[in-house]
Amino acid sequence: MPSFHPPERLLLGPGPSNVAPRVLAALARPTLGHLDPAFVSMMDELKELLRGAFLTKNALTVPVSAPGSAGMEACFVNLIEPGDTVIVCKNGVFGGRMRENVLRIGATPVMVEDDFGQPVDPAKVEAAILANPQAKALAFVHAETSTGALSDAESLCAMARAHGMLTIVDAVTSLGGVPLRVDDWGIDAIYSGSQKCLSCPPGLSPLSFSARAVETLKARKHPVQSWFLDLSLVMGYWEGAGARAYHHTAPVNMLYALHESLTALHEEGLEAAWARHAANHQRLRTGLEALGIEFLVPEAARLPQLNAVRIPTGVEDAPVRKRLLEQYGIEIGAGLGPLAGKVWRIGLMGTSSSPESVDRVLAALGEVLGR
Repeated sequence: MPSFHPPERLLLGPGPSNVAPRVLAALARPTLGHLDPAFVSMMDELKELLRGAFLTKNALTVPVSAPGSAGMEACFVNLIEPGDTVIVCKNGVFGGRMRENVLRIGATPVMVEDDFGQPVDPAKVEAAILANPQAKALAFVHAETSTGALSDAESLCAMARAHGMLTIVDAVTSLGGVPLRVDDWGIDAIYSGSQKCLSCPPGLSPLSFSARAVETLKARKHPVQSWFLDLSLVMGYWEGAGARAYHHTAPVNMLYALHESLTALHEEGLEAAWARHAANHQRLRTGLEALGIEFLVPEAARLPQLNAVRIPTGVEDAPVRKRLLEQYGIEIGAGLGPLAGKVWRIGLMGTSSSPESVDRVLAALGEVLGR
């Protein structure tokens, strides 16, 4: 069987995004042992770069050695115990996954639901908090990948903190693409993914816990449900002074890649990256509106890096996406859940967020729809 040589694609779906050549080159650097002093030094730099991306001083800021779904599970299994109550906001598919985590722990989810395509409604959240003063945490998705809706994380976190609740925030699609200020907003636990606006290959989940979250972890009455994701054990490897405690064999070369992608983000500057994503969204919006294509999400809550648009009447979903992929080498995403067959999701994330990407997908869409 011959070696696998993947085709060239322009990745404009909900993730992964295209990986910059410098990040791909980092993957090919010599593998070191996961306790090698040189590698340990790189780990410390990586933590500092992650703190810069999250805008936090949290000591426990590390990449989980698995995709964003594992980062989500790590937050829940470390902070939530059987019998706890958690207010969970669901305005898309990934809020539903938060609920599943709460249930599997043996805790009780109190659901705050909004329509797919709408941001989380703070008034509904406040009502749920007042009705459930025993709730331990508020969990919500900052940037809902299934719909392209951006929720007001700052207001939601302030509300939870005023009532003594922890916050668990999904930032898989928002980190590096829109303003996100962990310390200023008082976020207690947050997780993301390497493959979206960071333009690193899939497989790592950056995570950060506040001091309050770490104290909650240390005060648990029950062991963490997952051994692999038990951060009290993982901290011994990532935070140990001097000799590190062996926990698992880290994905060495993937961590090189994340280090390189975060270095590139640092060089560009966070605010410049946010502005780039916003500018390319406006370029895409202008072109889509010229094609008669409408957005799902109200303008004030639209994610610039994940654009959910309504499929025009009389147009079939799958054949258009297939033609874009096979004839133009462009990937866009389908709708999920109740939006399946009703929307396309066009991602402009990280390296894929450029004027050239926007112009290419608009030209291809125009030709395909014109047929």
